[in-house]
Amino acid sequence: MKKLLVAAAAFAALSAQAESLSVAATAVPHAEILEFVKPALAKDGVELEIKVFTDYVQPNVQVAEKRLDANFFQHQPYLDEFNKSRGTELVAVAGVHVEPFGAYSGKHKSLDALPEGAQVVIPNDATNGGRALLLLQKAGVIKLKDAGNILATPKDIAENPKAIKVRELEAATLPRVLNQVDLALINTNYALEAKLNPTQDALAIEGSDSPYVNILVARADNKDGVALQKLAKALNSAEVKAFIAEKYQGAVVPAF
Repeated sequence: MKKLLVAAAAFAALSAQAESLSVAATAVPHAEILEFVKPALAKDGVELEIKVFTDYVQPNVQVAEKRLDANFFQHQPYLDEFNKSRGTELVAVAGVHVEPFGAYSGKHKSLDALPEGAQVVIPNDATNGGRALLLLQKAGVIKLKDAGNILATPKDIAENPKAIKVRELEAATLPRVLNQVDLALINTNYALEAKLNPTQDALAIEGSDSPYVNILVARADNKDGVALQKLAKALNSAEVKAFIAEKYQGAVVPAF
């Protein structure tokens, strides 16, 4: 009995010392990766609270308003554009992985099969919309006025041999309209949620050298906090890299 009481007291002391860290994430793969590191962080004195979101706006809003400590769902170009348009000052804490962006179709087996006037949908946020257009350009479907413009919009299309019609929709809705259009450019987190396999189902996909590295994000006033730095270290551990490689089979690629 005495040993049990000592053990219970030690556990209670450890729990009391544990620091809580609330992190916003999209469900796949970000929340899954956070769930993987949660036990290791608990042993290291950090109680990780994961809040799952389906959109790309609220995770940043809630961190900026100090309702959450950090988020894990976005790449640097998206964060830069968000800060600029919303007047926020969120910062990157660590790069973690790349999700190669893909083009999908429920109607056609290749991009060559796209018909004249094909209906194509892309994300409606500036950075992912530009990313989609750059992928279409790389695949030879269009040419842009500025071939390297990461913030390109449909108005920046200079050559359009098949006269494709590009519409911008909220990124989360794109898998749901996949069978209603000829082509959808879908962020990998939403593709995975929709049970698409980017390495097998995408008609065109970025290489693993994509510059769109997904990052852990916080505020300037808490980015150096002990708990947050422990999370950053865990997300870049060999164990997490092995987990990503095994679970996602190339659909998600460790950044470093």
